[in-house]
Amino acid sequence: MSVQRVSYNPTPGLFWLVVSPIGRVSREAYWLGFLLVWLVIGLSVNMWLNSLPPDEDLVALDITHFMASNALFPILFLVLQWTALALVIKRCQDIGFPGLAAILIFIPVVSLVVIIGLGFFPSQNKPNRYGPFPNSYFRGKS
Repeated sequence: MSVQRVSYNPTPGLFWLVVSPIGRVSREAYWLGFLLVWLVIGLSVNMWLNSLPPDEDLVALDITHFMASNALFPILFLVLQWTALALVIKRCQDIGFPGLAAILIFIPVVSLVVIIGLGFFPSQNKPNRYGPFPNSYFRGKS
């Protein structure tokens, strides 16, 4: 009887954290990833607000004004949505839920509860089908 060795990546980088939906992510890395997302959102909104004329009525502005103000904002929005989805998928997998549960972040009221709630669930202490431990992922068959 032969034992099959499974290879894994114990030290994935920042690109993996914010782009890849594969693997597991710890609570700390999850919160740091969302901190990065929220900082980028805050900086882009701040830049947009500073570009408005001083006499602009801020109450009358909405998301369509924001998106139309710069051609890069819709692209940035999509990238940040993907980053949030990748973080939630990996966090679900770390807890032991299927990554498909991450679609809950597309429900407007539920999304905030899901994003915050996932940050408080502890990781599984044992390897699961998504990785041997938090902040890792299995590589392909070796």
